[in-house]
Amino acid sequence: MSYVAINVLTVPEGAGATLEERFAARKGAVESAPGFEHFELLRPVEGTADYLVYTRWRSVEDFVAWRDGQRFADGHAGARPEGARPAATGSTLWAFEVVQST
Repeated sequence: MSYVAINVLTVPEGAGATLEERFAARKGAVESAPGFEHFELLRPVEGTADYLVYTRWRSVEDFVAWRDGQRFADGHAGARPEGARPAATGSTLWAFEVVQST
């Protein structure tokens, strides 16, 4: 079964558009990674101010290889222009195994 990694991003008020623009600029950075299955950036609507970055992988090993690899480092290195404030001020990783899917 697939492995799901959800990164919970704390985004300061007013910085959501900046975060979304930075993710849009990185489009394609993860899609060609071995074992990658799906990506979604989720904007909060109700109940929280946190954004969720949802990725699904063939296995935990594929996720770890991407997270610890050069592609991840390269993709995150250029995400914020020099001198710009961070769009997210904190993050927490949630991890799940898919047990049912339709």
